[in-house]
Amino acid sequence: MTNSTPVALVVDDDQAICHMLKAVLQKEGLEVVVAKDGLEGVETFRRQHADVVLLDIRMPRMNGLDALKAIVEIDRTAQIVLMTAFAEVGTAVQAMKDGAFDYVLKPFDLDEIRMLVRRILEIRAMRHDIASLRRELSERYGAEGILTNNPRMIEQRQTIAKVARSNATVLIQGESGTGKELVAAAIHYGSARAAHPFVKVNCAAIPEGLHESEFFGHEKGSFTGAASRHRGRFEQAEHGTLFLDEIGEISPGLQAKLLRVLQEHEFERVGGGTPIKADVRIVAATNRNLQEMVREGTFRQDLYFRLNVVTLETIPLRDRPEDVRLLSEHFLERFCAENNFVIRGFDTSAMDCLLAWPWPGNVRELANAIEHAVVMCTTNVITVEDLPASITGASEGLADTGNLDATMRKGSLRELVNEFESQVIRNALTRNSGNRSHTAVELGISRRTLLYKLQEYGLASASGEAEN
Repeated sequence: MTNSTPVALVVDDDQAICHMLKAVLQKEGLEVVVAKDGLEGVETFRRQHADVVLLDIRMPRMNGLDALKAIVEIDRTAQIVLMTAFAEVGTAVQAMKDGAFDYVLKPFDLDEIRMLVRRILEIRAMRHDIASLRRELSERYGAEGILTNNPRMIEQRQTIAKVARSNATVLIQGESGTGKELVAAAIHYGSARAAHPFVKVNCAAIPEGLHESEFFGHEKGSFTGAASRHRGRFEQAEHGTLFLDEIGEISPGLQAKLLRVLQEHEFERVGGGTPIKADVRIVAATNRNLQEMVREGTFRQDLYFRLNVVTLETIPLRDRPEDVRLLSEHFLERFCAENNFVIRGFDTSAMDCLLAWPWPGNVRELANAIEHAVVMCTTNVITVEDLPASITGASEGLADTGNLDATMRKGSLRELVNEFESQVIRNALTRNSGNRSHTAVELGISRRTLLYKLQEYGLASASGEAEN
């Protein structure tokens, strides 16, 4: 139907009622079509799907209940109000089960008819808005919304779209700042669950004693401070997707409970004894090496296998340099709009500086750098002076460390990357006077991940903070 005017179909063998309802509904701004019995009503609806159907129950050739079933088979979203002069509760209940929107008794109140029709049209408008929003979310956050000019990323974008159509559990692995949450969102909004919640949980940010309550909820009085029933993240994500970021940070006890949900699709609230069914898709992400954690005994092997049905590996920004320019221009446009600034672009020196930096913090670091530049810019173009000092001083930093220059030093790529990452962390600790929390924020990683890196690179004594 191309006509934006809503259409009402009135089906009744009483012509006087048809004429009366037609006059009332036309005053409400509807186009009205009339049918004299159930059979004619079904055929009329087949030709022109009406937005509202007013359907009598007692009619020749085909009664209203049979017509209702036939119309719902044609369009299960049809909004049907049944009319009858016989106040039979059983008929009303059956009609609602078969898909009727509501039920009115003759002689009916015209104000009641007007109210029902208005409510149906409001619901129709809301559904249209929801459908439009769903399309917008799919376009913005679906796989096609991942900006890239890199061949590997384009191929991965196609893989994400394919994975989204399934219901499989997905494990996203990759360095901090490479867009793991963006991939998770693309999976959700490209799936059949897109109309339902996308719930995000940063596992490293939940206080140790609240993990179970946060995930599964709790009953009133189940522990001190539990003043009311709390719905956990699994209940909040019902029929949707639960994104578990930094999955490698959860405790062994929570690992066991999460495994049970994945195996049995049910859980219990803290303090509750009734199993609750869980229709939730799990997408997990980590920048840790879970296989190594399994070997070390810090992550359950059976949970790893349950999570690792489909694995996606995000690509570091240093491995897709063609995206630096694309993403820089995207972030410039975004942050200018947010701050109501007008900046045309980057001058040549600023862009050369962006292209030369290895981006150890990946896309998150790039976004932060562009936001900084937008705030500091006093002209209509971004210059080198507007960029963060940590980036513009890249050449000096490399000269100081010396050992990171690949042309002057031999070694495997992993060794050189580790050496560079170690130096970046060391410099960040120095800038933050050894404060690990501030350092973690600057680098865009969790404090727990920073502690892990300090241990790995032997930098645990590089700050003045206590180990705990």
